Amino acid sequence: MIDNNQKPTNGDAILVMKQLCKNYQLGTVELRVLREINITINSGEYVAIMGPSGSGKSTLLNMIGCLDRPSSGSYLLGGQDVSQLEDDDLSAIRGARIGFVFQSFNLIAQLNVIENIEIPMFYQSYGEAESAERAMKLADMVGLGDRMKHRPSELSGGQQQRVAIARALANDPLIILADEPTGNLDSGSGADILGILDRLHGEEKTLIVVTHDENIATHAQRVIRLFDGRVAEDTYNYHKG
Repeated sequence: MIDNNQKPTNGDAILVMKQLCKNYQLGTVELRVLREINITINSGEYVAIMGPSGSGKSTLLNMIGCLDRPSSGSYLLGGQDVSQLEDDDLSAIRGARIGFVFQSFNLIAQLNVIENIEIPMFYQSYGEAESAERAMKLADMVGLGDRMKHRPSELSGGQQQRVAIARALANDPLIILADEPTGNLDSGSGADILGILDRLHGEEKTLIVVTHDENIATHAQRVIRLFDGRVAEDTYNYHKG
């Protein structure tokens, strides 16, 4: 049972992984991808997860986003152990507690800006008027107040990623989880997106960005580096607060 009325306050642990492992069986060979991951992320933190190809970043993203289950260990999200939930329960957790921002935007081509932002609210039983009003406010917040009726094909890559961020915020999730959010953007658009993420951090949103881009790491408050499926380094940028 999800209780979204009990939101952690700034500084409370929002994500706790203990001895988390993920293995895949490839024929007779067991591939160990994540090994004894121990991570605690507090509400309001801005965290970059980095590492070379094959280090386990994508698998860890899947664990954090409740897109997959660990082979062993525990994962508490907002105080609830989600490590062994059934598919339907994991789907409900994703819809209510995690806002996703993808490198490829993942917008629906047939829907306009407002309709794309409304999608998560449709599954959370928002009323039609409430959903539309919130979507318009979010569109305006990311600088798309004059593009609300445009479809993705009529938007630049940077504008599409702004829609994706607004959509991720629609259900006021516990975590904004971004996967290479500037990977498909030019440098100017990427800088704009990082500026929006900085602003969200200033508003005490919890941000977890999975990236290979060192520039994003300079924006984050904390950097967790993976190597061979383990946490190799966990450091704070004290200049970010």
